[in-house]
Amino acid sequence: MLLLAVQSRHGQRPFEFVIVGLLVIITAGFLTGMFIGTVSWREAWAGVVPRFEGTPTVVLAASMLGATVMPHAIYAHSSLARDRHGDTIAPEALPRLLRVTRWDVLLSLLVAGSVNIAMLLLAAGNLNGIPGTDSIEGAHAVITDTLGPVVGVAFGVGLLASGLASTSVGCYAGSTIVGGLLHRQIPQVVRRAVTLIPALAVIAIGVEPTWALVLSQVVLSLGIPFALIPLVVLNSDRTLMGGFAIRVPLRVASWVVVALIVSLNLALIGLLVTGRG
Repeated sequence: MLLLAVQSRHGQRPFEFVIVGLLVIITAGFLTGMFIGTVSWREAWAGVVPRFEGTPTVVLAASMLGATVMPHAIYAHSSLARDRHGDTIAPEALPRLLRVTRWDVLLSLLVAGSVNIAMLLLAAGNLNGIPGTDSIEGAHAVITDTLGPVVGVAFGVGLLASGLASTSVGCYAGSTIVGGLLHRQIPQVVRRAVTLIPALAVIAIGVEPTWALVLSQVVLSLGIPFALIPLVVLNSDRTLMGGFAIRVPLRVASWVVVALIVSLNLALIGLLVTGRG
């Protein structure tokens, strides 16, 4: 979400400051508990190797992947690059812009990945075996009791800021896709209403909020190939990209990543359909 903390040519500085503020709050809120709590770094390092134990672990892995990568952010980033620099860019400026954009994406993924890892370490180090931590409300209550009210408040504020930032990214990406592919301009109030209605409907029919949150991130994981495959294809096309087309090593690495993500999603779908695990 760092990619939203840039100035567009439309001068949306208040929006930028809000997003930057949310990012700081999210990072501080989730990292605070990790450094105050007890974490076994040896066991954490051992946990780097993926181990799947049935359908629930595959579902969680897919949800974390979707929450970190967010396929709609690819479309949002493309639009922001256009808004920042205009539709026409001088050829001599392209290398510098591409280098800056690369750092932008790397820092965005670094922050998102760090926050997700911090949440996992916080839970594994302080909530392991404690009942009631399988929901957001229960986890917040246990964190408050275990690590104190300050960390509990930081955790809650981080969750709130994360939700606000996610809706901002989703709404912006939706506007970009509808405007760019369908050439339709939808008023902001209508866009917000359309994005809120499904979430409110899920809550209204009694679906458990934490499980609904996990499933929403799984859906994002299933959508990653639909954004990533065209991205790799277009960036590999020398007719389109010219000298800026990605080189063979990066191209191969990109297709390996795509294959791994598709394999994870297919494995999850297979497990859910067959009812295994």
